Amino acid sequence: MFSITARRSAVRAAAAPIRTPTAPRVSLFHSTAPNWVKKGDAIPSVELMEGSPGNKVNLAEELKGGKGVIVGVPAAFSPSCSATHVPGYINSAKLKDAGKVFVVSVNDAFVMKAWAESLDPSEKSGVRFIADPSLAFTEALDLDFDGSAIFGGSRSKRYALLVEDGKVKEAFVEPDNTGLGVSTAEKVL
Repeated sequence: MFSITARRSAVRAAAAPIRTPTAPRVSLFHSTAPNWVKKGDAIPSVELMEGSPGNKVNLAEELKGGKGVIVGVPAAFSPSCSATHVPGYINSAKLKDAGKVFVVSVNDAFVMKAWAESLDPSEKSGVRFIADPSLAFTEALDLDFDGSAIFGGSRSKRYALLVEDGKVKEAFVEPDNTGLGVSTAEKVL
């Protein structure tokens, strides 16, 4: 029988990479540009949820033939998302000219519904809160990041997409994933 310390050492040894003198060193740093969604890309046709798991929404279909904005956030109820980012869109005087506006987060439909009720209880803004619990939409846009340290798993970068006829007209993606610089309503609308 192994002690806990002996088991931990064995697990660490098994998980350690094998180094050989002839194995090339791999650099974890790269200088290639990110592959994020860009101007001209089609909005991915993915089933998302609005209000409950049974209420399916496809943003590609919703935005076909019209214009709109998709606002991606790392997490519902997080401080920047709840205090500044999403309220900036809800309260913007330019919102009425934006077309359909969707807030998308990697949360379940129930959390998104509760968040919508807390930020826009009268639903006067028309902003719709959409759940992407499986990350399918976020990954299709290549806007996911490992948020394990803060959010417990993969999340969406903070972004805003101006959309016309189902295609990205302009993309505003926060370079540090969660900051609030380029994707605010003031800069997007």
